[in-house]
Amino acid sequence: MSAVYGYLRASDADQLLDVQRAALAKAGCDRIWEEVICGATNDHPKLPDLLNHLHPGDTLIVWRLDRLGRSLAHLIETVEALQSRGVSVKSMTETIDTSTPGGMLIF
Repeated sequence: MSAVYGYLRASDADQLLDVQRAALAKAGCDRIWEEVICGATNDHPKLPDLLNHLHPGDTLIVWRLDRLGRSLAHLIETVEALQSRGVSVKSMTETIDTSTPGGMLIF
């Protein structure tokens, strides 16, 4: 059975997570991973846990693509790895959905 998971990240404790959390809940996420950590750091302890939970047919939803990757190269690598595993990625603010050919083209 496919699942929909969410991931949200704030760069610092002052940045509110409420908007991201509400949007992911409204999108119907079965579970949401949250962390408050600088995007430039290589240590995102909850992200590997989330990635390990994803299976073919699952969908990962993020508020914005920059929440998922430390850099453009890391974002592309992550999305390509998920695609190769049969996992689609949706970005709410960029309205990108990699489960469609048009979404992959835009990505």
